[in-house]
Amino acid sequence: MQNLRKNYPPSFKAKVALEAIKEEKTSAELASRYQIHSAQIRSWKATLKQGSVDMFNGNRRKTKDNKYELIQELYRQIGQLKVELDWLKKKSGLVS
Repeated sequence: MQNLRKNYPPSFKAKVALEAIKEEKTSAELASRYQIHSAQIRSWKATLKQGSVDMFNGNRRKTKDNKYELIQELYRQIGQLKVELDWLKKKSGLVS
């Protein structure tokens, strides 16, 4: 049995959601034009509204801070592993 669900690319979803936000056409007209259910259009519209708030919320700075913290944690782990490796080499007699 084939999959009945359709997967739409994000660009298509954004296009339909923007048209729905403009409110030049009803959701029924958009549903008929794009061959999708009007409830799906309302869902994409709500997602766009919610996501647009986050765009202007300063999340880009948080992302940079998270990347910096991740890099610092990775360097810490690398250092710890290097110390452990040196200790194991010394205990096994591989390094004099």
